[in-house]
Amino acid sequence: MDRQINHWIDGKLKIGNSGRYGNVFDPSTGAIQAKVALASANEVNEAVKNSNEAFKTWSNTPPLKRARVMFKFRELLENNMKDLAKIVTSEHGKILSDAEGSITRGMEVVEFAAGIPHLLKGEFTEQVGNGIDSWSTRQPLGVCAGITPFNFPAMVPMWMFPVAIACGNTFVLKPSERDPSFGIKMAELLKEAGLPDGVFNVLNGDKEAVDALIHHNDVVAVSFVGSTPVAEYIYKTGTANNKRVQALGGAKNHMVVMPDANMDQATDALMGAAYGSAGERCMAVSVAVAVGTAGDKLIEKLSARVRALKIGPGTDPDSEMGPLITDTHKDKVENYISKGVEEGAKLIVDGRGLNLQGYENGFYTGGTLFDNVTSEMSIYREEIFGPVLSVVRTENYAEAAKLVNEHEFGNGAAIFTQDGDVAREFSNRIKIGMVGVNVPIPVPLAFHSFGGWKRSMFGDHHMHGMEGVRFYTRYKVVTSKWPTSTIEGANFVMPTID
Repeated sequence: MDRQINHWIDGKLKIGNSGRYGNVFDPSTGAIQAKVALASANEVNEAVKNSNEAFKTWSNTPPLKRARVMFKFRELLENNMKDLAKIVTSEHGKILSDAEGSITRGMEVVEFAAGIPHLLKGEFTEQVGNGIDSWSTRQPLGVCAGITPFNFPAMVPMWMFPVAIACGNTFVLKPSERDPSFGIKMAELLKEAGLPDGVFNVLNGDKEAVDALIHHNDVVAVSFVGSTPVAEYIYKTGTANNKRVQALGGAKNHMVVMPDANMDQATDALMGAAYGSAGERCMAVSVAVAVGTAGDKLIEKLSARVRALKIGPGTDPDSEMGPLITDTHKDKVENYISKGVEEGAKLIVDGRGLNLQGYENGFYTGGTLFDNVTSEMSIYREEIFGPVLSVVRTENYAEAAKLVNEHEFGNGAAIFTQDGDVAREFSNRIKIGMVGVNVPIPVPLAFHSFGGWKRSMFGDHHMHGMEGVRFYTRYKVVTSKWPTSTIEGANFVMPTID
């Protein structure tokens, strides 16, 4: 293993000089496949300084020219889709089709950003007073930073930087050190698309790099996706340093299954939403709330399907679920399963101890299914981030809605039913940022915005869509009057409109 993953600064690869490195694993085999350089505070300073210098020119580039870079970048993403998916799978482990899907969802944000000339238009009012006009505009902020998680090395960065860059900002990406290669690849494609050097820099690193970014005086905005404790830390620290911060945290997404739901459809939905990407999604459904008679039917159908899950390397076209990201994370997930048993949940399917022939050292955990889970249990309260589905039973809809509303996380929730009245009540009253009706993973498309409620998000703006445009720009209003030949003299009264 000789491969080293470095940084990208000023349009070229920059060899790390901190002397610190992290391991990048192949999750399917457990082998170390590369070393990633971990940036020092000095390297952060270098990247931010370069981005700050690039901002002077890029911010004055016409929006149409910025949009054309996005058009070209989108073309390159589409043309290289298969190879890009292999990069994601090689370091994360998710199956190739899932990797392609995640890149596609990121590409949709690029398409949205390509319309930035229209999105940045302000408003004009003629003659707000005698000889006075007013107009509004949105202007870029400066150097923005993105700190992104391991589970979506492609999609989540593309929630951030296409909108930020199209709005005229420069961007420093700090991807997860567990799967960093895609960040460098995006930088290469952006350069090929015509993006000027310094507009997009990539710093690989750990907490030292994160702290340096959120304390840096020249970083004006920070976007983050990750766990709730880190999200809260970044939000509090960033705002204390006068930065705009959007910090998306953890989740415990519920899917309420009503007795009238189509159980085959609900089962299909739960299988994909709970076990897709090995449960390593912030929008994964990890709790199924079975209302009334739905419980027995659901368990019967789910148990057979979970046992039959096809688990293997992400590169195997027959695989439905790949490995977890690291051995440490695998141990964490399996410890949660053990804790669920200790706390009295009924273990229907046990995913622990999975041993795949030829991949004995891979980070594999099988699909796990619990029944009779209660709200006091840690497997219900805490985000596991693995292929573990907990079934909670309630007598009626009111109890189910109460569970969802009282949980500390408020990222996503879904309801499966054929009753329009119940669906409408759920959509209107549930305290959740993203809601699905007969849709298990209600991730909004790029022209809407992504974000949760409660402790799933810190900050005022959701990601991408018009919320993203508002986050990455400052609002300015100009009131203008041109002098006439009349000398009016000084006026010490608050201006009003006659």
